[in-house]
Order: sequence, then C-alpha cells, then structure tokens
Amino acid sequence: MRQLTALDAQFLNVESATTAAHVAGLAILGPAAGTVDRAALAKLLLDRVHLSPALSLRLAEVPLGLDHPYWAPDPGFDIDNHLFEMTLPAPGDDQLLAEAVAELHARRLDRAHPLWETHLINGLAGGRVAVYTKVHHAAIDGVSGAETLATLLDLTPDGNIPAPAGKGPASDGDGPVRTGKGSVRDGGGPVRTGDGEVGSGAPGLAEMLAGAAVRTATHPVRALQSVVRAAEDLDAIPLAATIPGARLIARAARLVARDRHQRPELPSLAVPRTPLNGPISARRRLSFDSLPLSDVRRVARTNGISVNDVVMTLCASALRSWLRERDALPAAPLVAAVPVAVRTSAARDLAGNQLSAMVAPVPTNVPDPRERLRAVGTAMGQAKRRFALAPATWPSELCSMLPAPVTSLVTPAIFRLAALAFPPINLIISNVPGPQFPLYMCGGRVLAYYPLSVLTDMSGGLNITCFSYDGRLDFGIVACPERVDDVWGLLGHLRTALDELLDERVGDELRDRVGVDLVAG
Repeated sequence: MRQLTALDAQFLNVESATTAAHVAGLAILGPAAGTVDRAALAKLLLDRVHLSPALSLRLAEVPLGLDHPYWAPDPGFDIDNHLFEMTLPAPGDDQLLAEAVAELHARRLDRAHPLWETHLINGLAGGRVAVYTKVHHAAIDGVSGAETLATLLDLTPDGNIPAPAGKGPASDGDGPVRTGKGSVRDGGGPVRTGDGEVGSGAPGLAEMLAGAAVRTATHPVRALQSVVRAAEDLDAIPLAATIPGARLIARAARLVARDRHQRPELPSLAVPRTPLNGPISARRRLSFDSLPLSDVRRVARTNGISVNDVVMTLCASALRSWLRERDALPAAPLVAAVPVAVRTSAARDLAGNQLSAMVAPVPTNVPDPRERLRAVGTAMGQAKRRFALAPATWPSELCSMLPAPVTSLVTPAIFRLAALAFPPINLIISNVPGPQFPLYMCGGRVLAYYPLSVLTDMSGGLNITCFSYDGRLDFGIVACPERVDDVWGLLGHLRTALDELLDERVGDELRDRVGVDLVAG
C-alpha cells in the first residue's frame, strides 16, 4: 500500500478548528438534455469512482500517529456518505449560491471515508443547477484534481461511461468493483493502489508499527538530507529568504551539492503587513465570476507575456484598488505563492501531491498600470527561469524535517504563530489550465467551473484561483470574513483591471518594447 508523503500528510496536519484543507470546484450546469438529479449524479459517480484513486481510497491511520497514514481501499464504500442534495430559496441568484457553498466549504471532510463530497444544488435561476465537489488536498494537487474532474465529464450530452483500456466499467481488475445499491467491494482479487504497488488492503497493525519504528530510527539521516536540499533554495523560501546571508548560504549549499545551475537571483521577498494576514476564523466567504479568455490572451500577445502573467497583473491591480479603499496599501509589494504542478506521466495514477511553488512579489505598490504590467512580467520571468533550471523541492523538504508524530502535533500551532508574528506570504494565487471546448455532466452543459481553494493561518485570509474553460477564465475567490470584508468588491476590481489593460494606450506603449525581461510561460 502507498503511504502518504510528508507533504500529503501536512495537508492533514494543518487542519484545525479554523482550517479545512480541501480544494473544490463549483460547476454551473445549464438545463440538461436529460435530467440532472440526485439519481443521475449517483449513477455517474458510482460508474466512474474507480477511475480516480482520490475518490476510491480512504485513510488508514497508524496507531498513536507514530507515522504518516496509508491509502487503502474502502471496503464499506457507500455513496450516501459522499453525495448530498439541497435547494436554494428564491430567487436562486449567485449571492445565495455563494453563501450556501461557503458554508459547505468551511466544513472539514470525514476521515472515516474517502476524502471527498459532492453536493447537488437545485433552485438556481434559469433552470440551472450547481454541483459543488470538494476533495482533500492530501489526495490531489492541481493536475490530479483536474483529472479527477475529467472523469465525471463528457464531450457530448449523451456521453458514454469511460472505462480503463481493455476493461469493463463494472470491474476493471485494478480498483474497486461496484456492486448493488451504491456499495463498493474489493472484488476478491488484488487491488492496485495509487503508486502501482499491488496489495489486498490496508497494512496490518504489526506492519504499520514496524514501518514506523524503521522510519523513526532513520529519520535523523533523512532530516539532515532535507535540510541540505532546502538550503540550496534558501533564497527562494518565504521568510527564510529575508534572513541576512540567505543568498550566501544558498550559494554555498549549491556548491557543496555540486549544483552548477546559475540560478537567477530573486527580488526581495519581504512580506508587508496587510489586513489579509493574521489568524483566520472558521467562517468562509466566496465570490465567483468569469472573464473572457480572448481578452486576456489579447493583452498577453500585445505585451509579449504569458496568460498567467496577465492573471497575476489583474490580481495585483485588484488587490491594490481594494487595499487603497481601506487605506491599507503598503509601500512594498505584496508577496504571493504560485503553486506549480510537477506531476509526471508516471505519477498520474497516484493519490497525493506532486507540486511545488514559486514565490514572487506582486507589484501592488506600482501606481501606473503600464509599469505594473511590466513589473509582473519581470518578476514572474525571473521566477520561471529559475524554476525551469532547478525546480524547487523546498515545500516537500520542509515538511520532511520533523518526525511524523511531532509534525502532527505542532503544525497548527506553528501556522498560528506565523500568522501572528511573521507571515511568510500575503496570499496564494493559482491559475489552472482547462479544456477550451464545452463539457457535459449528466446531460447538462457545464457553463462555468469555479475553483475554490484552501485558507490557512500561514497563507492568509485570501486565496484567488482561476480555471480556464471554454473561452473563459473562471475565478473563484475564497476569503475569511475577518480578513476580507467585501469579497464581491474584490471580484469587481478584477473586472475593472482587465478593462484597464484593454485600453489601447497600454498596448500602444508596450507593443514595440523588446521583451528581454518578460518571458512567456
């Protein structure tokens, strides 16, 4: 059986009374050719749950938390533990939908079952329905999350149920077998786990304890290796990069490791104080809307930068306007973490995370939109060149430094302390690429798909994620109401920022500029 990595387990450890560590998506479906109801959605899920390890595996905890948990098949799978239904009151508008989903998003998942839920939400205006699905971040990253979504979608309204190559939909030999009334059983044969190893179920108590003893005994050696590897990126790690001599230490560590890559130096990553940062509450607020992808691409082409750089500029402009309204705009730029997927094709069937992060300044301190666009391109170009030369492994290395029992106990306290004393970043901004053609679920066309992510004390009370789908950029903003008092206003600033960049005067000034410091990615 596959054991959770230290990074996977960190998403479990960070959960507390105020933190739920799942990622989610809100799909808005148009009136269906068939019927989008609970029965149809239950059938869809049961027919396809075997296609994604994130949906079919549950946690097998090691006694006393002596080691990281394992992924194991759920012999008692019941769709009623995962599929729920509700109806919005009239008029069923976006505000009411956002309030209902915010309550769902604030609730932690039940670890006794596979770590996901789907909620069918009826009562939307215009005959639409919404499907809100959340999966624990311990089980998926951005790439595997998109693939999990894809298993539930079709290319046509009457799409066929997909099955693994050479297998039937009811029994694929490599995963759980669907039986009668929504249950899943082992099928009597070997079960393939997420990492390609074959086992018959969760490891036994003796096996878990033996593994924990071995890993505890060898942990000092592995921890030292993690410290050395993390030191190579010390000048790129939030908070650590501001320590005097961080760049010198990083160069020395790379010299010792015989790393010959000439990594571009990053700008200052000092984090300014803003209302966004501080301890978060258990409550959530969210907003969502879409921007035309064609307009974003037009800005990117005109100015020789990537779509992602334009997204970062939109966020910088929106944050600047929002903070200025509250007389809280710092003199220094904000600092954002940008998740980066590093999942390979060999790891596509794994539950868990294969990700890293770039950390870059967000030039909210630049008043002119033309200069702000240029500053984003320069900062992101440096970060991308460095990442291309040597992908950062520090997120995994930092999670591996402490023994599993210690990490599970101290993580919430460390995150809370960081929020109070020295936040390492101001927020997380993420852009997930998606298909540029229409998709369908239970016969209903997916009109939009709004991604919704995680808030923690350490990362701040605001998370902005967007998903490109069918000619649109679908933005999902999640916030803690104690940190962000007007999440819809922030969304409005995003729309204003795009209109500002579409102004021909911005394009005219930058069109002939030689893009030395702006790297499309």
